[in-house]
Amino acid sequence: MKGLIIAAGRGSRLVHKGASKPLVPVLGKPIIERIIRTGYEAGIKEFYVVTGFNGAKVTSFLNTLASSLPVTIHHVHNDSWQKGNGTSVLKGREYLEENFVLMMGDHLVDPELLKRFLSQDVRTGEVTLAVDKNLDNPFVNIHDVTKVLIDNGKVVEIGKNLKTYNGYDTGLFLCSPVIFEAVSRSIEEKDDYSLTGGIRILASEGRVKGYEVRGYFWIDVDDPVALEKAEVALLKNLRNKRNDGPVSRYLNRPLSVRISRWLAKKPITPNQISIAAFFMSVLGALILSLRSYLALFVGGLIAQLASVVDGCDGEIARVKYMESEFGGWLDAVLDRYADALLLMGLTWHAYIKKGNPISLLVGFMAMVGSFMVSYTADKYDALKKFNMEPVFRIGRDIRVFLIFLGSILNQAFNTLLVLAILMNLETIRRIYICKNHDFTRPLETGN
Repeated sequence: MKGLIIAAGRGSRLVHKGASKPLVPVLGKPIIERIIRTGYEAGIKEFYVVTGFNGAKVTSFLNTLASSLPVTIHHVHNDSWQKGNGTSVLKGREYLEENFVLMMGDHLVDPELLKRFLSQDVRTGEVTLAVDKNLDNPFVNIHDVTKVLIDNGKVVEIGKNLKTYNGYDTGLFLCSPVIFEAVSRSIEEKDDYSLTGGIRILASEGRVKGYEVRGYFWIDVDDPVALEKAEVALLKNLRNKRNDGPVSRYLNRPLSVRISRWLAKKPITPNQISIAAFFMSVLGALILSLRSYLALFVGGLIAQLASVVDGCDGEIARVKYMESEFGGWLDAVLDRYADALLLMGLTWHAYIKKGNPISLLVGFMAMVGSFMVSYTADKYDALKKFNMEPVFRIGRDIRVFLIFLGSILNQAFNTLLVLAILMNLETIRRIYICKNHDFTRPLETGN
């Protein structure tokens, strides 16, 4: 399957955001890059991108992108882009003689939606349109969206001004080459230079199938309001990280995604964020080790803030396509050091406050339990591969939060005691749960 992307428009409502609409950044990455990466993730390896306004800049960017992805990007320029997007579709006629997927250069879609859509068959002489039947979709601008009326699986009407409709055009089309003939007829017979005009002709002949989608994210990034919605939606999806514990899910993640939205627009790497979070933990540990309650309070607060910031490295890596095995490994290593230092700081505070050597032993057991919970995390989390959903997950987010909570309550020793018992019991519980399963992947350091 090849992909045709029409990205020739100017985007007048977003002109202050980028050189042209395809180059407008969404969380630090141009719209056109997100579209191509989504297509690549869905299995498309060859793209034909039709450019128009500021085409040279778009082409230059795409050349750079193609050098970093295993895809082929062909450039097709449309001098008549101002007449309508149908003229951009027609530019693909000489290159595409087989079925292909047509995508809009300003629509972002869920990769899973595109994967499912590409698995559909399209017959010779027909077109399939992905139609969203959720009429309450919060990402749709009802005044600007192209509306669709489907009857018995066929599109019978399409247009922005429909009075009766039951779906929205998502901007995804599986096309046979008949689409080129239909757009040409629309121009010649109706003086309509839009893609919708061609689809309308085919629909009148019963040759447009509607593929119903519901529940998948898609958005037409056409104005500043839609741009903001797109950024919020992309970050919201990051909250559903597979291994999030309860503190991460309900406290840290809602805070970190807000920080990540700001960081995504800065030239900062995930590894730099990991290192920054580590040094925040170092500072917190040093302050924790001091004798006063104020130091305990401030140190615990910094530790919790570091835990929030620590979630930003993965979020930035995913939203800016910067994930790497080394980055994940580095983050895990720094987390282990941070855990040790925080527990050492808390242990020393408890010891110098009361002078009781038992504090050192309890602190040591808290460190051992902490490390063993991290060491067993990989196999425990792998239970999801076997359709076994862990009931709950005790990980680093809970450890750091307990340190924070104990610090503000001035309960350094009791916090260490709780951590020592909880973390070691959790390790034993994981061993018991995992003992009857044959795991095939090697044990790795986790959270």
